[in-house]
Amino acid sequence: MINIHELKHNNYVVADYEGQKRKGTVSGIAPEDKQVCVTTDEGNQDFWYDVENVYPIPLTDAEMGHLGFTKEDLEDDAVKYKKDAFRLVIPQRDDFSSVEMWYREDIRRFPNVHYVHQLQNQYHDMTKIFLE
Repeated sequence: MINIHELKHNNYVVADYEGQKRKGTVSGIAPEDKQVCVTTDEGNQDFWYDVENVYPIPLTDAEMGHLGFTKEDLEDDAVKYKKDAFRLVIPQRDDFSSVEMWYREDIRRFPNVHYVHQLQNQYHDMTKIFLE
């Protein structure tokens, strides 16, 4: 389950309907009803889901690639992901448990970023650009 207060329009999530899980994009949020509208990747259809049926997408190397980041291997097994002037560094390959990110003068060490939607929100907060 995902915290509904973390969600913003265009965040990527996984929605579950009767055991069928589909990736999609948040297209509406109704906190008072505890529901999230998700536009699924399959068929571009909007469906409303109870928040307990909406799940975050864990950050992985593959997801960083899907978001348009380029990867640079650093010494001592650290990895830097780059997109324009934005940088994100993880201490060890495939370990997104602690990240450091920066955009120009804005540096954030160990923000609460473990899922794609959290990265999208931090990226937007820092750059004022939606990460898609």
